[in-house]
Formats: sequence, C-alpha cells, structure tokens
Amino acid sequence: MSEEGLIGAVEAGGTKFVLALARRDGTILARVRIPTNTPEQTWPAMQSFFAESSAQHGPISAFGVASFGPIDIDPCSAAYGTFTTTPKPGWAGARFHDALGSFGAPIKVDTDVNGAAIGEWLEGAGQGCRTLAYTTIGTGIGTGVVHEGRSIMGISHFESGHIRPPHDRSRDAFEGICPFHGNCLEGLACGPAIEQRWGKSLDRLGPEEVDLVAGYIAHLASTLVLLHMPDRLIFGGGVMKAAGLIEAVREQTERALAGYVRHPRLDPGLERYIVTPGLGDDAGITGAIELGRQALLSR
Repeated sequence: MSEEGLIGAVEAGGTKFVLALARRDGTILARVRIPTNTPEQTWPAMQSFFAESSAQHGPISAFGVASFGPIDIDPCSAAYGTFTTTPKPGWAGARFHDALGSFGAPIKVDTDVNGAAIGEWLEGAGQGCRTLAYTTIGTGIGTGVVHEGRSIMGISHFESGHIRPPHDRSRDAFEGICPFHGNCLEGLACGPAIEQRWGKSLDRLGPEEVDLVAGYIAHLASTLVLLHMPDRLIFGGGVMKAAGLIEAVREQTERALAGYVRHPRLDPGLERYIVTPGLGDDAGITGAIELGRQALLSR
C-alpha cells in the first residue's frame, strides 16, 4: 500500500551503510545494510534499495543522511553533502546529492556523530535535555553537539578528536597515530591507537591502561562542559565498552572541573551527567530519520 511523506534515511559509516525507509513518525518500513565500498559501488546499491522500497511503499518525500567525514554540512555551500579531506580511499569529492538527487526530494546531510546525538536526544539517553553532547570513541573520535534537536556547527562540523590533551611522555611514551597531529586525542585514545600501543583492545587490558585512556577522554569531557555547558554528556563507541572506563572518565572529569561548574545537572560522581547511549546501534539511523523529517518540514 502506498504511503505519503516517507523518509529515506542513510547512516553512512566507514565500513557499512545502514539504509531505511520510514514514516514520519519513525516507523521503519524497510531496512538494509550494505558495505562501504567505493562510491562507484555503493551509490548504485543505495539507489536500488530506495527505488525498490519506494516502489513498494510509496514516494520518498525527503532524505536524511548522517555520514562519516570530513564532509561539507553547510546548506549554503555549493559543495553541501560532499566529502572533503576524508582519509577513506576514493571518497573525497563524492557527493550524496549525486546519488540521491534523482528522487527529486530535499536532502539534509549531517555527520554520523551529529546524527547519533540527535537520535539520543530524541529517543535515547538525551531525552529531556536542551543541549546534549554525544561523543564516540571507536575507530575515530568525534563529538556532536545538539541544541533542541538541531546540531550546532561553525564554518564546518566540530572536530573534537583532534584536540590535543596533556601528554605526559614519562607515563605514556606512545607518539600517537594521527597522520595530521600525532598525539591528538584521536591519535592517543582511539581504538587503533590502543591496539598499536599495547597490541590489544582496551577491554583486554588492565586498570592502569584504562585509567590512562580515561584521562585523555576526561580532558575532552571537561572541555565540552566548559565550552558548551551541555545538560548531559553521552560517550559511546567500541572503546567505551571496556570495563571500568566510564567510571574512570566520570572520576577524572569531576577532578578536572575541580568544583568550578556548579549546577544540579552535575550530580556528585557524575553518574547521571556522563552516561552511555540509550539506543545502542540504533542511534544513528534514528537521527538520520529525524534529519529527513527536518528536511521535509523545511521544504
């Protein structure tokens, strides 16, 4: 049966794309995962899914895209929706509008972490917040900040993973793996950095290693508090699943803030302030659907 006002949602990750066709209320009618190959391979597969699912359920009225980057997310830019300096081979210069424009529907593009932040704000651990910061610590590190369901940006999206934290080389001699900055936060604390430094993922290491990584993440957490004063901080991604890490991040963040920021939101111990995601793997696609809804409403 054909339905009106359907939304095409894209969660584009470095290894996989999650595609969905949904109603305006978020009900998913069709969903699929496809590998992130080259644009020449991924674009036709994405187009086929949306063509087939819309033939079954009805025309697509808007698209929401939450994508890996770096990517141009400025709607006023002529390159809106185009990958820029992404290290993903073959993707620099690729544009979502080239793949989805044939459907004749408005397209709203944002980052994957902004999409996850929007999803958590809407239906997850960020419910009830005006301003929310969502950080993923995994293959890379990135933060999305949303205010009342809309992501915040400047001339481009935020790049929190490339902030340089204090680096005590007597405790941590590792030089970092970031090809641009070496020992920025991502260079020191992302999953591949941990593997390269110790030969194991953080969940297989001990309290000393967990405490070291927590210190880097806590530097980011305290910086986010001071710069954005969010109602809550959410930390997700594979690295954050290591036992004891979230607790160590809370403890070291509270120590770093040193009582300077006083507000009921910052509970003693920060157990309600620094939390893990509520939607798990569905945060990104939930946010992408909301981006499509925003594109539909602004048409």
